[in-house]
Amino acid sequence: MKTIDVIAAMLVVIGGLNWGLVGFANFDLVATLLGDASPLSRIVYALVGLAALFQAVQWKAIRNRWAMRPAFATVS
Repeated sequence: MKTIDVIAAMLVVIGGLNWGLVGFANFDLVATLLGDASPLSRIVYALVGLAALFQAVQWKAIRNRWAMRPAFATVS
């Protein structure tokens, strides 16, 4: 499940960077690389959206999966 967490996080970062480029430079990197409204770019946009939804819904579960739990302390 941690692999899915990492993939979802990477897609959310890619989406965030793309939106940042759109906002600051009026440049859509996904559309430039894959074509404006091409089926492939629409798939990328859909995957980014699903990744964001996954992260939002699974936020607590993801936090618990990645929590650093202290090992049992041994008393000497």
